[in-house]
Amino acid sequence: MATYVFSDVHGHFGTLDRMLERVSPSADDRIFMLGDMIDRGPEPMAVVRCCHDLPNTTVLMGNHEDLMLSCYADPDDPAGFINWEINGAGPTRRGLRELPAEERVELARWMFTLPRYATVELGGRWYLLVHAGIDPQRVPQHLPEVWDEAAIDEMMADQHPDDLMWIREDFWGAPSGLIDERGEGPIVIAGHTPTRYLDFMADRPDRPSTDEDGLCRMVRVGACDETGGVADRWDIDCGCAGGAGFGKLLMLRLDDGEEIYEPVREGE
Repeated sequence: MATYVFSDVHGHFGTLDRMLERVSPSADDRIFMLGDMIDRGPEPMAVVRCCHDLPNTTVLMGNHEDLMLSCYADPDDPAGFINWEINGAGPTRRGLRELPAEERVELARWMFTLPRYATVELGGRWYLLVHAGIDPQRVPQHLPEVWDEAAIDEMMADQHPDDLMWIREDFWGAPSGLIDERGEGPIVIAGHTPTRYLDFMADRPDRPSTDEDGLCRMVRVGACDETGGVADRWDIDCGCAGGAGFGKLLMLRLDDGEEIYEPVREGE
Protein backbone atom coordinates (compact mmCIF):
# COMPACT_ATOMS: atom_id res chain seq x y z
CA MET A 1 0.00 0.00 0.00
CA ALA A 2 1.35 3.41 -0.99
CA THR A 3 0.26 6.94 -0.05
CA TYR A 4 0.17 9.62 -2.75
CA VAL A 5 -0.37 13.38 -2.46
CA PHE A 6 -1.09 15.90 -5.23
CA SER A 7 -2.61 19.36 -5.51
CA ASP A 8 -3.63 22.30 -7.69
CA VAL A 9 -4.63 20.62 -10.96
CA HIS A 10 -6.62 23.73 -11.95
CA GLY A 11 -8.69 22.19 -14.70
CA HIS A 12 -5.87 20.40 -16.56
CA PHE A 13 -7.61 17.07 -16.84
CA GLY A 14 -5.38 15.76 -19.62
CA THR A 15 -2.35 16.18 -17.37
CA LEU A 16 -4.07 14.48 -14.46
CA ASP A 17 -5.30 11.63 -16.65
CA ARG A 18 -1.77 10.92 -17.92
CA MET A 19 -0.40 11.08 -14.39
CA LEU A 20 -2.92 8.57 -13.06
CA GLU A 21 -2.19 6.27 -15.99
CA ARG A 22 1.53 6.40 -15.16
CA VAL A 23 1.13 5.94 -11.42
CA SER A 24 -1.69 3.40 -11.77
CA PRO A 25 -2.66 3.42 -8.08
CA SER A 26 -3.84 0.09 -6.70
CA ALA A 27 -7.06 -0.50 -4.80
CA ASP A 28 -5.08 -0.47 -1.55
CA ASP A 29 -3.30 2.85 -2.14
CA ARG A 30 -4.33 6.05 -0.38
CA ILE A 31 -4.54 9.33 -2.28
CA PHE A 32 -4.82 12.86 -0.94
CA MET A 33 -5.74 15.76 -3.23
CA LEU A 34 -5.05 19.11 -1.52
CA GLY A 35 -7.57 21.27 -3.35
CA ASP A 36 -7.90 23.62 -6.34
CA MET A 37 -9.35 21.14 -8.79
CA ILE A 38 -11.04 23.95 -10.71
CA ASP A 39 -10.56 27.27 -12.59
CA ARG A 40 -8.03 28.45 -15.14
CA GLY A 41 -7.53 25.20 -17.10
CA PRO A 42 -9.93 24.00 -19.82
CA GLU A 43 -11.60 20.97 -18.17
CA PRO A 44 -12.24 21.76 -14.50
CA MET A 45 -15.38 19.68 -14.10
CA ALA A 46 -13.67 16.63 -15.60
CA VAL A 47 -11.02 17.06 -12.89
CA VAL A 48 -13.73 17.34 -10.22
CA ARG A 49 -15.48 14.19 -11.45
CA CYS A 50 -12.17 12.32 -11.61
CA CYS A 51 -11.20 13.30 -8.05
CA HIS A 52 -14.71 12.52 -6.81
CA ASP A 53 -14.55 9.02 -8.31
CA LEU A 54 -10.97 8.07 -7.40
CA PRO A 55 -11.03 5.18 -4.88
CA ASN A 56 -9.55 5.76 -1.41
CA THR A 57 -9.12 9.47 -2.11
CA THR A 58 -9.48 12.35 0.34
CA VAL A 59 -10.02 15.72 -1.37
CA LEU A 60 -9.47 18.96 0.56
CA MET A 61 -11.09 22.34 0.07
CA GLY A 62 -8.92 24.76 -1.87
CA ASN A 63 -9.36 28.50 -2.16
CA HIS A 64 -10.79 28.13 -5.68
CA GLU A 65 -13.47 25.71 -4.48
CA ASP A 66 -14.14 28.19 -1.69
CA LEU A 67 -14.52 31.03 -4.21
CA MET A 68 -16.97 29.02 -6.30
CA LEU A 69 -19.08 27.84 -3.38
CA SER A 70 -19.16 31.31 -1.79
CA CYS A 71 -20.41 32.74 -5.09
CA TYR A 72 -23.21 30.22 -5.43
CA ALA A 73 -24.13 30.37 -1.74
CA ASP A 74 -24.91 34.08 -2.11
CA PRO A 75 -25.62 34.77 -5.80
CA ASP A 76 -26.90 38.28 -5.03
CA ASP A 77 -23.50 39.40 -3.74
CA PRO A 78 -21.60 40.94 -6.69
CA ALA A 79 -18.32 40.85 -4.74
CA GLY A 80 -18.41 37.04 -4.65
CA PHE A 81 -18.90 36.84 -8.41
CA ILE A 82 -16.14 39.37 -9.10
CA ASN A 83 -13.69 37.64 -6.76
CA TRP A 84 -14.25 34.31 -8.46
CA GLU A 85 -14.21 35.79 -11.97
CA ILE A 86 -10.81 37.48 -11.57
CA ASN A 87 -9.39 34.19 -10.30
CA GLY A 88 -10.14 32.21 -13.45
CA ALA A 89 -13.79 31.18 -13.02
CA GLY A 90 -14.72 31.16 -16.72
CA PRO A 91 -13.94 27.52 -17.60
CA THR A 92 -15.59 26.29 -14.40
CA ARG A 93 -18.79 28.25 -14.98
CA ARG A 94 -18.98 26.90 -18.54
CA GLY A 95 -18.32 23.38 -17.35
CA LEU A 96 -21.05 23.60 -14.73
CA ARG A 97 -23.57 24.84 -17.28
CA GLU A 98 -22.78 21.90 -19.57
CA LEU A 99 -23.40 19.28 -16.89
CA PRO A 100 -26.78 17.58 -16.50
CA ALA A 101 -28.62 19.21 -13.59
CA GLU A 102 -28.50 16.09 -11.45
CA GLU A 103 -24.74 15.72 -11.80
CA ARG A 104 -24.18 19.44 -11.21
CA VAL A 105 -26.11 19.26 -7.93
CA GLU A 106 -24.33 16.05 -6.89
CA LEU A 107 -20.85 17.47 -7.38
CA ALA A 108 -21.70 20.83 -5.79
CA ARG A 109 -23.08 19.12 -2.68
CA TRP A 110 -19.95 17.00 -2.44
CA MET A 111 -17.70 20.03 -2.75
CA PHE A 112 -19.53 21.75 0.11
CA THR A 113 -18.51 18.85 2.37
CA LEU A 114 -14.78 18.88 1.59
CA PRO A 115 -12.56 19.02 4.71
CA ARG A 116 -9.93 21.70 5.17
CA TYR A 117 -7.11 19.45 6.35
CA ALA A 118 -6.14 15.82 6.74
CA THR A 119 -3.51 13.88 8.68
CA VAL A 120 -1.51 10.80 7.81
CA GLU A 121 1.18 8.88 9.71
CA LEU A 122 3.95 7.03 7.93
CA GLY A 123 7.09 5.49 9.40
CA GLY A 124 6.60 7.19 12.73
CA ARG A 125 6.24 10.66 11.17
CA TRP A 126 2.98 12.60 11.12
CA TYR A 127 2.10 14.74 8.12
CA LEU A 128 -0.45 17.55 8.18
CA LEU A 129 -1.99 18.02 4.74
CA VAL A 130 -3.65 21.34 3.96
CA HIS A 131 -4.31 23.43 0.88
CA ALA A 132 -2.40 26.64 1.66
CA GLY A 133 -0.70 26.24 5.04
CA ILE A 134 -1.22 27.18 8.67
CA ASP A 135 -0.69 30.33 10.69
CA PRO A 136 2.44 29.79 12.85
CA GLN A 137 1.19 32.50 15.22
CA ARG A 138 -1.73 30.23 16.14
CA VAL A 139 0.43 27.22 16.99
CA PRO A 140 0.69 26.73 20.78
CA GLN A 141 4.04 27.55 22.34
CA HIS A 142 4.12 24.28 24.26
CA LEU A 143 3.98 21.33 21.89
CA PRO A 144 2.53 17.92 22.79
CA GLU A 145 4.88 15.34 24.26
CA VAL A 146 3.40 12.80 21.87
CA TRP A 147 1.94 13.68 18.50
CA ASP A 148 -1.10 11.76 17.29
CA GLU A 149 -4.25 12.56 15.33
CA ALA A 150 -6.02 13.92 18.42
CA ALA A 151 -3.11 16.26 19.23
CA ILE A 152 -3.08 17.61 15.68
CA ASP A 153 -6.86 18.11 15.73
CA GLU A 154 -6.56 20.05 18.99
CA MET A 155 -3.86 22.28 17.53
CA MET A 156 -5.86 22.83 14.33
CA ALA A 157 -8.93 23.93 16.29
CA ASP A 158 -7.11 27.25 16.87
CA GLN A 159 -6.42 27.83 13.15
CA HIS A 160 -8.66 30.14 11.15
CA PRO A 161 -10.38 28.27 8.27
CA ASP A 162 -9.54 31.04 5.78
CA ASP A 163 -5.82 30.71 6.52
CA LEU A 164 -5.92 27.01 5.66
CA MET A 165 -7.07 27.95 2.15
CA TRP A 166 -5.41 31.32 1.55
CA ILE A 167 -2.26 31.93 3.63
CA ARG A 168 1.05 32.49 1.80
CA GLU A 169 3.93 34.64 3.07
CA ASP A 170 3.20 34.23 6.78
CA PHE A 171 3.39 30.45 6.37
CA TRP A 172 6.28 30.02 3.96
CA GLY A 173 8.38 32.78 5.52
CA ALA A 174 8.64 31.42 9.06
CA PRO A 175 8.94 28.03 10.83
CA SER A 176 5.62 26.27 11.33
CA GLY A 177 6.31 25.89 15.05
CA LEU A 178 5.32 22.21 14.94
CA ILE A 179 8.77 20.59 14.85
CA ASP A 180 11.13 20.80 17.81
CA GLU A 181 14.91 20.90 17.96
CA ARG A 182 15.00 17.08 17.93
CA GLY A 183 13.27 17.10 14.56
CA GLU A 184 10.08 15.63 16.00
CA GLY A 185 6.61 16.79 15.04
CA PRO A 186 4.32 16.94 12.00
CA ILE A 187 5.56 18.13 8.62
CA VAL A 188 3.07 20.39 6.83
CA ILE A 189 2.48 19.59 3.16
CA ALA A 190 0.64 22.29 1.20
CA GLY A 191 -0.06 23.56 -2.30
CA HIS A 192 -1.71 26.88 -3.25
CA THR A 193 1.56 28.75 -3.80
CA PRO A 194 3.37 27.76 -7.02
CA THR A 195 6.89 26.91 -5.97
CA ARG A 196 8.43 29.56 -8.23
CA TYR A 197 6.91 32.18 -5.91
CA LEU A 198 8.87 30.74 -2.99
CA ASP A 199 11.96 32.44 -4.42
CA PHE A 200 10.53 35.66 -2.96
CA MET A 201 8.98 34.46 0.29
CA ALA A 202 10.41 31.21 1.67
CA ASP A 203 13.01 30.83 4.36
CA ARG A 204 15.60 28.12 3.71
CA PRO A 205 14.33 26.38 0.55
CA ASP A 206 16.19 23.14 -0.08
CA ARG A 207 16.79 23.76 -3.81
CA PRO A 208 15.89 26.09 -6.70
CA SER A 209 12.18 26.13 -7.46
CA THR A 210 12.58 25.28 -11.15
CA ASP A 211 14.26 22.40 -12.96
CA GLU A 212 16.62 22.44 -15.94
CA ASP A 213 13.65 23.07 -18.24
CA GLY A 214 12.48 26.08 -16.24
CA LEU A 215 9.38 24.29 -14.90
CA CYS A 216 8.29 24.41 -11.29
CA ARG A 217 9.17 21.52 -9.01
CA MET A 218 8.59 20.56 -5.38
CA VAL A 219 10.48 22.51 -2.71
CA ARG A 220 11.03 21.60 0.93
CA VAL A 221 11.45 24.58 3.24
CA GLY A 222 12.74 25.41 6.69
CA ALA A 223 15.45 22.93 7.71
CA CYS A 224 17.51 24.54 10.48
CA ASP A 225 18.86 23.91 13.99
CA GLU A 226 15.54 24.72 15.65
CA THR A 227 13.84 21.98 13.59
CA GLY A 228 16.61 19.43 14.07
CA GLY A 229 17.57 19.82 10.43
CA VAL A 230 14.10 18.76 9.24
CA ALA A 231 12.31 20.74 6.52
CA ASP A 232 9.02 21.49 8.25
CA ARG A 233 7.05 22.74 5.18
CA TRP A 234 6.78 21.07 1.78
CA ASP A 235 5.29 22.89 -1.23
CA ILE A 236 3.82 20.53 -3.86
CA ASP A 237 2.10 23.13 -6.10
CA CYS A 238 4.24 22.78 -9.20
CA GLY A 239 2.48 25.38 -11.29
CA CYS A 240 -0.32 23.68 -13.25
CA ALA A 241 -2.27 26.94 -12.95
CA GLY A 242 0.32 28.59 -15.20
CA GLY A 243 -0.20 26.04 -17.96
CA ALA A 244 2.28 24.75 -20.53
CA GLY A 245 5.81 26.11 -20.23
CA PHE A 246 5.34 27.15 -16.61
CA GLY A 247 4.38 24.15 -14.55
CA LYS A 248 3.63 20.50 -14.19
CA LEU A 249 1.67 18.20 -11.95
CA LEU A 250 3.42 16.42 -9.10
CA MET A 251 2.30 13.14 -7.55
CA LEU A 252 4.35 12.72 -4.38
CA ARG A 253 4.68 9.22 -2.96
CA LEU A 254 5.01 9.83 0.75
CA ASP A 255 6.32 6.38 1.57
CA ASP A 256 9.72 7.03 0.00
CA GLY A 257 9.57 10.66 -1.17
CA GLU A 258 9.45 9.74 -4.87
CA GLU A 259 8.48 12.76 -6.99
CA ILE A 260 6.53 11.83 -10.13
CA TYR A 261 5.96 14.71 -12.56
CA GLU A 262 3.74 15.21 -15.60
CA PRO A 263 4.16 18.50 -17.52
CA VAL A 264 1.15 20.44 -18.77
CA ARG A 265 1.02 20.29 -22.56
CA GLU A 266 0.00 23.00 -25.00
CA GLY A 267 -3.75 23.23 -25.46
CA GLU A 268 -4.75 21.41 -22.31
